[in-house]
Amino acid sequence: MMVIAIVVLLMLLSIGLFGLLLAGARRQAAPFFDHSFGFGMVIGAVTDFLDTLGIGSFVVSTAIFQASHYLKDERKLPGTLNTMHAIPTAFEAFFFVTAVAVEPVTLISLVLAATLGALLGSEVMTKLNQRWIQLIMAGALVITALLMAAKLLGWISLLGVANQATGLSGWKLLVGIGGNFILGLLMSAGVGLYAPCMVMVYFLGLTPIAAFPIMMLSCALLMPISAVNFIRHDRVDYRGLFGIILGGIIGVVVAATLVKSLSLTALSWLIVLVSCWTAFSLWRAAQRRKNVL
Repeated sequence: MMVIAIVVLLMLLSIGLFGLLLAGARRQAAPFFDHSFGFGMVIGAVTDFLDTLGIGSFVVSTAIFQASHYLKDERKLPGTLNTMHAIPTAFEAFFFVTAVAVEPVTLISLVLAATLGALLGSEVMTKLNQRWIQLIMAGALVITALLMAAKLLGWISLLGVANQATGLSGWKLLVGIGGNFILGLLMSAGVGLYAPCMVMVYFLGLTPIAAFPIMMLSCALLMPISAVNFIRHDRVDYRGLFGIILGGIIGVVVAATLVKSLSLTALSWLIVLVSCWTAFSLWRAAQRRKNVL
């Protein structure tokens, strides 16, 4: 029953957002299909394929935009990122919520915690030093990746959790709720939720694949809400946008099939690699912020 309710909610959000995008494109006289549609499909397929693996889509999308000079107005970058990935992210959540077993109390409580954290984040996190937050998170992810790799190689038994559970209870559930709330807050400071959520789930003893429905459903609920504001204020670049969405859905379908077929050990190594990549991305973002300041 819970899964059906989630799927219906994701469908309604996606249909509603798509309708708003069509209205926004008509308002700006932007064509649904033009010469940018094909390149947009490639961008969507690549970025949302990597997003489904847990690497995240915003950093990769931004890098592609900058390298190809795709956006004509950089002020529209945040709005374009949120709108182009919102519907593919809903597909990610749909795949993993229906295919990966996570106990309802754990899934709902962690998703709601992240959602609440993100909603409050714009008021709280913007007052803090974002550069130091990025540096601290980058360091924490590197240390965590090294510890996880050491465990997987059999060098230490300190992290001797079974990593088979599909739900949390007691203090672990409270830690998970608090942790995901903080990760939601950190999203407003430019720290992606995916990699830290993967790490947290791993250390709390959940099966590694349980992170995917938790983190993807969290973002699938948040992104359409953010997208509405960007559309209303005309902060979206519609050039090739519908191609990006279509390509993104295709990338999600391919990647979701791959992730669900991986062994737990392979997934654990994937978390290590994603943590290292995210740490590097955060460090680079912090360096850019230092140069701006």
